[in-house]
Amino acid sequence: MGPLRVAVIGGGPGGLYAAALLKRLDPRRDITVWERNAPDDTFGFGVVLSDETLGGIEGADPVVHAALQAEFVRWDDIDVVHRGTRHTSGGHGFAALGRRRLLEILHERCRQLGVNLRFRSEAPSAADLARDHDLVVAADGVHSATREAHADTFRPRVEEHRCRYIWLAADFAFDAFRFEIAETEHGVMQLHGYPYTGGDSTVIVEMREEVWRAAGFDELDVSESVERCAKIFTEALGGRGLRSNNSAWTAFRTVVNEKWSHGNVVLVGDAAHTAHFSIGSGTKLAVEDALALAACLQEQPTTAEALAAYEAERRPVVASTQRAARASLEWFENIGLYLDQPARQFAFNLLTRSRRVTHDNLRLRDPRFTEAVERDFGCPPGAPPMFTPLRLRDLTLRNRVVVSPMDMYSAQAGVPGDFHLVHLGARALGGAGLVMTEMVCVSPEGRITPGCTGLYTTEQATAWRRITEFAHTQAPGTAVGVQLGHSGRKGSTKLMWEGIDEPLPDGNWPLVAASPLPYKPGSQTPHELATGELADVREQFTSAALRAADAGFDLLELHCAHGYLLSGFLSPLSNHRTDAYGGSLTNRLRFPLEVFDAVRDVWPGDRPMTVRISATDWAEGGTDAHDAVEIARAFAAHGADAIDVSTGQVVADEKPAYGRSYQVPFADRIRNETGIPVISVGVISSWDDVNSLILAGRTDLCALARPHLYDPHWTLHAAAEQGYAGPGVAWPKPYEAGSRPPQTGRSDAPKPRLTLGG
Repeated sequence: MGPLRVAVIGGGPGGLYAAALLKRLDPRRDITVWERNAPDDTFGFGVVLSDETLGGIEGADPVVHAALQAEFVRWDDIDVVHRGTRHTSGGHGFAALGRRRLLEILHERCRQLGVNLRFRSEAPSAADLARDHDLVVAADGVHSATREAHADTFRPRVEEHRCRYIWLAADFAFDAFRFEIAETEHGVMQLHGYPYTGGDSTVIVEMREEVWRAAGFDELDVSESVERCAKIFTEALGGRGLRSNNSAWTAFRTVVNEKWSHGNVVLVGDAAHTAHFSIGSGTKLAVEDALALAACLQEQPTTAEALAAYEAERRPVVASTQRAARASLEWFENIGLYLDQPARQFAFNLLTRSRRVTHDNLRLRDPRFTEAVERDFGCPPGAPPMFTPLRLRDLTLRNRVVVSPMDMYSAQAGVPGDFHLVHLGARALGGAGLVMTEMVCVSPEGRITPGCTGLYTTEQATAWRRITEFAHTQAPGTAVGVQLGHSGRKGSTKLMWEGIDEPLPDGNWPLVAASPLPYKPGSQTPHELATGELADVREQFTSAALRAADAGFDLLELHCAHGYLLSGFLSPLSNHRTDAYGGSLTNRLRFPLEVFDAVRDVWPGDRPMTVRISATDWAEGGTDAHDAVEIARAFAAHGADAIDVSTGQVVADEKPAYGRSYQVPFADRIRNETGIPVISVGVISSWDDVNSLILAGRTDLCALARPHLYDPHWTLHAAAEQGYAGPGVAWPKPYEAGSRPPQTGRSDAPKPRLTLGG
């Protein structure tokens, strides 16, 4: 039967639509919506809904869908205006209407169905309502009193961001979704504008907090702010003015809740989660929440099971949207990094900022625009961006794909064997431009585990030469790189599958580090390297580098990440020294730079060197993104040809923010703040991601690990799937019959979430 007595707190789109759907599903329900404002009070102006959301509405309530369809303004283009140049990309398919009109449609539908609407009425508390209602839907917005009253259950996290923005409107309709950048004496400001009726547009003006203050907006009233914004963006507005509606400058707040229900009280919309306006998701998420909640209450036998099912269904979708929204939000926060990009690449970068729009689907939406970006970038004719060559010193990589270093823990006495030949040889045959070894240790004491490879004996060097010769002979055009490192305080541990970072039960060897700090409780305490002992470690690195050069490696990477020895010097969390090698970042850099210089001196001058760093420790007081820029700048000044930007694994109590391409923003910042070439890593899993990141100018190379474990021929298959057969990739002769994608079966699209008929 489901809940018959329902209270809805908040008369926004999510609350109203939930009320209408629940009443339509069961007309016996007694449903009341409390809204503290008047019916025609609203904040903001236009609302954008996707075709996906509209499809769900059409299936669940054709009456509402028809009313919306009659009101929508539709357009396909996005204009990006930067430094006087406008580039237009088409095929995007937006639909918008006024927020006030949306609310009127939902008010009318609720009244038709018999929902009791109480305007100018402060709702009783959720706790009070829960006592005499079967269900309480808390749709009370980003400042939800319900969420705060039950914070011990919902466990909200609210993060305020670095930009200020204000919602305004213009009395004319833009002919596209318009992004315009203003570079003022105070800093960068941006306008987001789109039509929502035939004669009105939403206009959002946004800027960093420090720019907002420098421009004096903190001292202006709303009318003065509106006038100032109109002057700054006079060209975009055609000299016309702006208007406000309960407008105020504010900072966006991201809301995340660990739990969405408490007894028979459930959160929907902004009360449960927020996503930045730059991807137009707030109303969309609220409406989709209402659809899912109504469906789950219809499908599940009890309210408790329905609320659990609702959260299980919606949470992954919301988390994905919030990741995309954060990427978009941070792009605009850091827009200054991209101002010097060519205008068309800047536009492509903006369009793909959230990773919801990618190179592949933009190529389908607007092939002419995408092809123009590719030409500007220098893609060879007919080549996707990932198959554009890159030169580092005298080494030309035929494509932008790197097989990321992956420890295999399968060596005997540091000697790579048949396993390594097959493992690295298969990936060399697989088409990547650069295949990297695992971390190769420079001494027996520098191993992570007994199964780690080394380059501290002639036997090991000979075994490595067998592998490089195979790659160069059987996969000509593939470069092979060696990553040299020393485990530091993270050594003398079990093989990964026996217990990662756990000390060996016996056969341990002594550890050395910047400071005598164990990696985690139960780990061995390392010996702090004395100044005189540092020279011995440098010698170990240079000896290994000489062997690597003789073994035929094309590129050498110095491992200064993940909490190993050199990384341990860089991080203030693992370096507590008081001598010249500790304290300031300059001092913490001293020994890693000394090692780099020593290796660069013996490494052949025509072969490139890269450095892997952890751009953040994901821990309070550790290395952060600002430090990472300075670390990268220092290594580049000493001759590094590229920076391989990873993160974390420096301290055991880190708190990483995992997600798709989650480490790319750190590489992006280093590249665009310093001009240093970078290698990006971290959940880059599709060729579409690689193309998008390369073409947007966020990275120069993409390193993939797990995809190459899943598919050793990942790059070959990426070429086949894109119909590419140029010089950026070469199929081995015995494999050429597999160069065409196999046929696949039909895949039907999912049906609408809730279908009720007319």
